[in-house]
Amino acid sequence: MSSTATARSRALLDTAFAAAVFVVSLALLAHGGPTPIRTSTQGLDALGVVLAACSAAPFVVWRRFPLTVFAVTAGVSVLLAGAGYAADLVLGPIAALYLLAADTLWTVRTATVVAGLLMAYLGAAAYAQEAFPGVGLVHTALPWAVAWFAGERTRLRREQVAELRRRAVDAEREAERERLRAASETERERLRAARETERERRLAVVEERARIARDLHDSAGHAISLIAVRAGAARLRHHTDGDHSLQALQAVEDLARHTVAEIDQLVASLREDEPDTATPLGLASFDSLIAHHTAAGLRAELDIKGSPQPLGSVADQAAYRILQQALANAARHGTGNTRIELDYTGTEFELTVTNPTRAGTPPRDGGHGLIGMRERAALAGGSLDAGRADSVFRVHARLPYGSLPA
Repeated sequence: MSSTATARSRALLDTAFAAAVFVVSLALLAHGGPTPIRTSTQGLDALGVVLAACSAAPFVVWRRFPLTVFAVTAGVSVLLAGAGYAADLVLGPIAALYLLAADTLWTVRTATVVAGLLMAYLGAAAYAQEAFPGVGLVHTALPWAVAWFAGERTRLRREQVAELRRRAVDAEREAERERLRAASETERERLRAARETERERRLAVVEERARIARDLHDSAGHAISLIAVRAGAARLRHHTDGDHSLQALQAVEDLARHTVAEIDQLVASLREDEPDTATPLGLASFDSLIAHHTAAGLRAELDIKGSPQPLGSVADQAAYRILQQALANAARHGTGNTRIELDYTGTEFELTVTNPTRAGTPPRDGGHGLIGMRERAALAGGSLDAGRADSVFRVHARLPYGSLPA
């Protein structure tokens, strides 16, 4: 409902209330008649009607001027009592006092006005009756006190209801704030989890790129070592055995092409947003790895003990790279036959590569190759020992078994 419609409905209600007060006031005055104290009872005259109207009309504006309305209606009751009308119970002041107490907080000013008008009424009644109005005191003061008490209780009740509503609104707002705060916290947790997931993904990418870089180093180093060995063999046999020299050069060319293709593949995976996670070379490629070195002139003997068992993907790749690096070292620094042992009989897979070395060659217990082999074995959960004894260099790795490579 709009404010205009609300104001109109309140004005109609106040007008109807004023009319009701006027009618009841006329009935109360007529019941006792205009009774001048010293004369016989007469009917209700025009003056009584006018005074009754003056007592009821102010209720039209009581919402804006509650104290003024009470003062006017109470003043009219004083005039009625002074004129000798039977005005012991006039409705106007009683209704106005109730509305005043229900609408405004009781103050010293309000109490002074009410008490003064009550005393004026009693004084006017005493003047008209030429005696103290005991009956009028009871008939007037008691209804006024009841009206004030009822109005005060109404006001307190209204304030309590308003306070309860305010608290309900505050509780609802607080609940809404808590809901928004909880939603905000949930959103922050979701974002935090998303950031953590992204960090883990980036870390996995970095680790995978590092692995690819190591593979690139191993592949390139292995290929360069074989190329150097084959090129040297071709150079030495060029004048004595041209056919073998040509075969060695053809092997160098094939190996170079194969290595370039492998390097291209690894570099391409490094350039992608997500690195290539294809399964790397492992135990299944041992034969081709040994064949490459044999074709390059390395004399290798392979000894397999026990039945082959699957390794985990990390251990499987580590075994391949360790053998690759060991054969590259043997081709570069060794003399004579190289012996390769694959032992599946124990609780761990054991890989051993031994080869004789030239007299005076310092032990190869340092360098990036041996460091890389030890690192790969450690990352796979195994261990690696490498060193020279009695002019024989030995690489021995222990790697745990596991499931088939992914």
